[in-house]
Amino acid sequence: MQVIKEYVAEKKEKLKKELADKKLVMVIVQVGHVPASDRYVRNKIKDAEEVGIECDLINLPETISEDDLLVQLHILNSRRDVDGYLVQLPLPKHISEEKVKLAIAPDKDIDGFHPLSKTTPATPLGIYNYLKDMNYDFVGKNAVVIGRSNIVGKPMAHLLLKESCNVTVLHSKTKEADKAFYLEHADLIVSAVGKRNIITPDYELKPTATIIDVGINQNDEGKLCGDIEQDLPVAFQSPVPSGVGLLTRMSVIDNLIELSK
Repeated sequence: MQVIKEYVAEKKEKLKKELADKKLVMVIVQVGHVPASDRYVRNKIKDAEEVGIECDLINLPETISEDDLLVQLHILNSRRDVDGYLVQLPLPKHISEEKVKLAIAPDKDIDGFHPLSKTTPATPLGIYNYLKDMNYDFVGKNAVVIGRSNIVGKPMAHLLLKESCNVTVLHSKTKEADKAFYLEHADLIVSAVGKRNIITPDYELKPTATIIDVGINQNDEGKLCGDIEQDLPVAFQSPVPSGVGLLTRMSVIDNLIELSK
């Protein structure tokens, strides 16, 4: 498969040409400052600007009340000059992420978090689009999704079912023997649990398997790593970093374009 970094660069060039005669506006709402979030927001703004999308950042103080934040979102919902927006996670502990997700109008939800959103959550959509563009043959393949969150695991499983994969979802209650069995027979593995060493070289894996690692963790040296140990003996394994994060950011733009239509 094509290196994800190269794939995203090529896709940006195509989008830049497609959007040359259009004016799209997206907004990022950020509450407070977390170094990882700051970096992610900068990258999202950079991605948007590289393809010709205007991206505005609304940076709110960490002390803002939940009610005041919701008022800001309702204002954005009513702005006709904004094609879509997102609220950067995580949020301060005194603000309910669930309430925030539900406050975003479905027709402006470029992260795809609202249950009635007109878009697909960005991470599974990015993975799906990448595999599709790489001409991955989904039909009849054994797909294992590790994690059952509403923003990655469940929508990822749904997308793979639509492509006629045999989908198994593993989670924290899955017995170790069953996990080993399903991984041994998996053609496609997507891990999104945010926990190191979910899969190690101790597991038997198909040499033809494709592994997509969504996890972002830190190793003992403080460096970024995924859920899965790198360099496993498989056909393809996405890197961390410079992997799924790039695909997620690309899908935010895809979702914005979809909502603008």
